Order: sequence, then C-alpha cells, then structure tokens
Amino acid sequence: QVQLVESGGGLVQAGGSLRLSCAASGDIFRINFWGWYRQAPGKQRELVAGITSGGSANYGDSVKSRFIISRDNAKNVYLQMNNLKPDDTGVYYCRDLGLRVDLRPFESWGQGTQVTVSS
Repeated sequence: QVQLVESGGGLVQAGGSLRLSCAASGDIFRINFWGWYRQAPGKQRELVAGITSGGSANYGDSVKSRFIISRDNAKNVYLQMNNLKPDDTGVYYCRDLGLRVDLRPFESWGQGTQVTVSS
C-alpha cells in the first residue's frame, strides 16, 4: 500500500502564508505525478497545483503567481501558499500517481488538512 500524510494546515489571516507538506510512504517504486487539490464547503474538489516527475508544474487559475508546488528526492511534495485569500479556505488533499515496487500502478490520496483564511 501507499500512504500519504498531509500537514501544515491551519488558520491564517488574509495576506498570510502557509506551507503544506505531504509525506509518501509504502511500497513505492516511482511517483510520476504529485497533485494538491482542495475542497471548499459545498463545492467540488478542484486541482490547485500539480507537478510531474520531470518537474513540469501546472496551477489552477485562481492560485497562479501565489502558490508554488515543489517536490524532493524523498517522494514528498510541498505547497507554498502566499498572499492567501478567504476563497482559499478548504480542505487540501495531496494525490500521487505512480508505480508500486511490483510495477503495478497506484493512485493514492491523503486524508486532507484544513486551511482556513480569515478576512
């Protein structure tokens, strides 16, 4: 199995910053894609940012120039969130796509971390 654990959420005032982390563990051979998603109350889950194993990143329109996704060599992914706005409030989830050690593909989600931005 592959496990993802997010951390770094919390309460912050508008204009502030937070850094989310997602630690991956388990029988992972390779991760091909890391993604951060968020779900606000009453809304569908949406992609915030994603990054491939080759380093290509993409962002949702509402977070471009404010959020930065990055990864390290230990299979972990981060989301630096700057100039936060109340509309950024929601539960943030990380998602990985890759191959297990037996070369079967996997998709795994974390349990989510709450981000609340006050005005």
